[in-house]
Amino acid sequence: MDQETVIHWNNKAGNPAQLGGIETATLDNGSGRGTRIAWINTGTGLRYKVVLDRAMDIADAFYNQHSLAWLSQVGITPPAPFSDSGINWLRTFGGGLLTTCGLSHVGGPESDAYGTRGLHGRISNSSTELESIVQPDPQRGRLSMSITGRIREVCVFGPVLELRRTISGTLGEPYLHIHDEVINRGNTNASHMLLYHLNFGYPLVDEGASIVWNGSWKSRDGNPDNPIFHEGGTFKTCPAPLDAHAGTGEEAAFIDPTPDETGHCHCGIYNPMLGLAVAVHFNKNELPSLTNWQHWGKGEYVTGLEPGTHPPIGQAKARELGTLIELAPGESRSYNLRMEVLHQPETISSFLNQSSLTNN
Repeated sequence: MDQETVIHWNNKAGNPAQLGGIETATLDNGSGRGTRIAWINTGTGLRYKVVLDRAMDIADAFYNQHSLAWLSQVGITPPAPFSDSGINWLRTFGGGLLTTCGLSHVGGPESDAYGTRGLHGRISNSSTELESIVQPDPQRGRLSMSITGRIREVCVFGPVLELRRTISGTLGEPYLHIHDEVINRGNTNASHMLLYHLNFGYPLVDEGASIVWNGSWKSRDGNPDNPIFHEGGTFKTCPAPLDAHAGTGEEAAFIDPTPDETGHCHCGIYNPMLGLAVAVHFNKNELPSLTNWQHWGKGEYVTGLEPGTHPPIGQAKARELGTLIELAPGESRSYNLRMEVLHQPETISSFLNQSSLTNN
């Protein structure tokens, strides 16, 4: 926003909350009872719910009247720190705009000489130690806002990984920025994998909407006759709900995303019927992998775009391939992810030019 707009706001709104900002609360009913949240309102129609007790993941997200995220029937639940075996992770998987996977494992359940690991790791079932909330103050010319917390994946005599997460934005601009730093606080090396499970749903995701990404790809199962991800397929266009995706029906593609000249990759969803797109931007050096998950079940209609340090292949496979990250004591890695809502034809066109809609 320019200074002239700030001056107009100063003269017409004394309480910044009238324009937007961050509001914390605790859920008091249903399966999420007792769970801390923070509603973030950018003052542009983009507003979203950060679940503080679930690693600062993001549940509901709206642009004006349109929901952007897929919400599972599980909904928000308190963290279940010991649901880390087998597929128990699914019992607390609320979907939402973001579910964080890791910090030491992303992928299916597995067991080897290095231990036993459940689906997608432990971090999303961990509470946050809140460090700071910075509210916008338009009367003083500050439109930025942020919320920062620390989430820890720890075990006595085991790895000690800490995620320091800041979610930030600007009053008057329809975007959010996630800055994460993962630090090894232990005294031994710690294995590290991270994946941002972004889940988009109706009405943003609807029949005819485009799934936007660019890069070389292969189906997760490696089958050239995969029902969705095969050469010449229409997997970048959202279909009607599929009977074949009842229950556990799903498919996924592992993508090597193509960066632009700045080293950034771009993906997202474009719904021409709504005249709306959600664009996701990330640095290829930080997050070299992208997964596209598609689950078109009736009443469970969702596609996921998942930037990560690895595809969800599991720690054992990453170790075998020599790609598993090992953080030395005190070592850290930083990651940045930006999501923005686009509603002007020229900005949507620019985004689509950045991220080819072709199937190659």
